[in-house]
Amino acid sequence: MYERNKYIKAIQPFLGKPVIKVVTGMRRSGKSCLVRLLIEGLIASGVAPERIIYVDKESYAFDAIRDYHDLAKHVETALPSGKNSDLCYVFIDEIQEIEGWERIVADWSGRRDLDVVITGSNARMLSGELSTLLAGRYVEIPVYPLSFAEFIVFHGLADIDRGEAFGRYLEFGGLPGLHEFGTLNEATFRPFVAGVYDTIMLRDILRRHQVRNHALLEQVARYVFDNIGNLTNASRINAFLKSQRLSVGVDTILNYLRWFDDAHLTHRVLLYDIKGRRHLEVNEKHYVADLGMRTAMLGYRADDIGGMLENVTCLELLRRGYRVSVGRVGDAEIDFVAEQGGEKLYVQVAYLLPTKETLERETSPLLAVRDNYPKLLLTLDREMGRDVAGIQRRYLPEWLAG
Repeated sequence: MYERNKYIKAIQPFLGKPVIKVVTGMRRSGKSCLVRLLIEGLIASGVAPERIIYVDKESYAFDAIRDYHDLAKHVETALPSGKNSDLCYVFIDEIQEIEGWERIVADWSGRRDLDVVITGSNARMLSGELSTLLAGRYVEIPVYPLSFAEFIVFHGLADIDRGEAFGRYLEFGGLPGLHEFGTLNEATFRPFVAGVYDTIMLRDILRRHQVRNHALLEQVARYVFDNIGNLTNASRINAFLKSQRLSVGVDTILNYLRWFDDAHLTHRVLLYDIKGRRHLEVNEKHYVADLGMRTAMLGYRADDIGGMLENVTCLELLRRGYRVSVGRVGDAEIDFVAEQGGEKLYVQVAYLLPTKETLERETSPLLAVRDNYPKLLLTLDREMGRDVAGIQRRYLPEWLAG
């Protein structure tokens, strides 16, 4: 297994500490491998294997654990006998498959003899009552599909042209499991990625929310995947579906969009009025969690390059810990306003800047912002010109790899 050091380093400081470690992310984004790497690290550091309890709810071996009573009994039975006070480590993978799991996790959070790590594929794992019960006693570590830098390592592309490697990343995406099939190609890529997409739709959306109209759900998903980088809303999607002679309420569409986001299939990015310093409720953008799934669903279309570049930039900003919005200044749009620790970064993404007019069009929204936070213009231009009035110009693949 390849070590994803960014995530291991994020979790390690909390191991052995009295907080629940919650690892969240889309299915097949690498959470299970991360758990196994953590377990291997504990054993290598001298922790006795019998003090590590691992439950994988995607494995048939643990199918009998259906609810929180079963889980509590399994863990208590697996604990070493006697009154030895050594800390025991509990890892529960895809815990949302266990009914009522919140109750036992809340109980474990008060125990000093257990160190608990759970993973889940639902963004609302920590909403509502559980968040209140665990207030100050949990830390969340979001896991994403491979970054471009990880993609290069996983697929052995360090020695090829950076632009060529980036083209493969745009087409095939960053699901870690793809590297097990060797060289990236259509024959192995599409069945694997389509299978991941189907699993997410079936287990995390259709079954969980008892969706009856599967075909309509698929139509909304295709619309979202087809409109990355475009401002949209439920009314606009509703109008499109009506043009296709499909009848659906706006509330249903809003539910679908929320469920996609909850399953980490997409990331919802709100529109932010920079001058008014407030988020707007009128429009928003939805970016896919992995461009490979978009390719498997719609095919690879080079004409969509603008939206794809925005998509990979949004995901990278999220990986780096930013809270991301789409900026609005007057009638102009800034692709991303990224906030972290009270600081901001304004990011504009463009394909190429072949003319002075194109450069002015892309930089004018950034120049309209009068504060002193950094501004970044990312493009696929290899021959970069000078920075523009304080706006840094960067070659996007290099920024991603950096």
